[in-house]
Amino acid sequence: MSSDPKHDFWLALARSPFLMVRLNDGNEHALPMTAQIDADLGPARGGVIWFFTQPQNRLARGGPAMAQFVSKGHDLFACLAGTIRREEDEAVIDRFWSNAVAAWYDQGRADPDLLMLRMDLTDIEIWETDIGIKGLFKMLTGSKVRPGETGSHVHEAV
Repeated sequence: MSSDPKHDFWLALARSPFLMVRLNDGNEHALPMTAQIDADLGPARGGVIWFFTQPQNRLARGGPAMAQFVSKGHDLFACLAGTIRREEDEAVIDRFWSNAVAAWYDQGRADPDLLMLRMDLTDIEIWETDIGIKGLFKMLTGSKVRPGETGSHVHEAV
């Protein structure tokens, strides 16, 4: 892990681009979604994540939303807040179109059920766990583990 949790988050999301996403306006459960992120921007990817889906998806109506992320190694956790809306820019849809995405649509890029959503992030909270050997020893022996010994935490506007 680097000294920049936000940078670490974007790298972890690029390696495992799966989020649980839900709209804030109801009691519906979150859905697993595959994030499309702009790799051209490097670690400063900005505050937008895209998702391919269908118009019938409960996220399609858009609005304020939350997304949760857990890295593969369970050493980074994030909660993202933002607003979901339909992505209408054909160039953006084309940029993220791939064989993996095409596998979900019978008629390919021309499928009438193809919908791309974008989530404009407003806020992100990130936790990195890095307990270290000293913290691990304390846990094993029942000694007090202090908050600064467990990793880092940031909460900021995007």
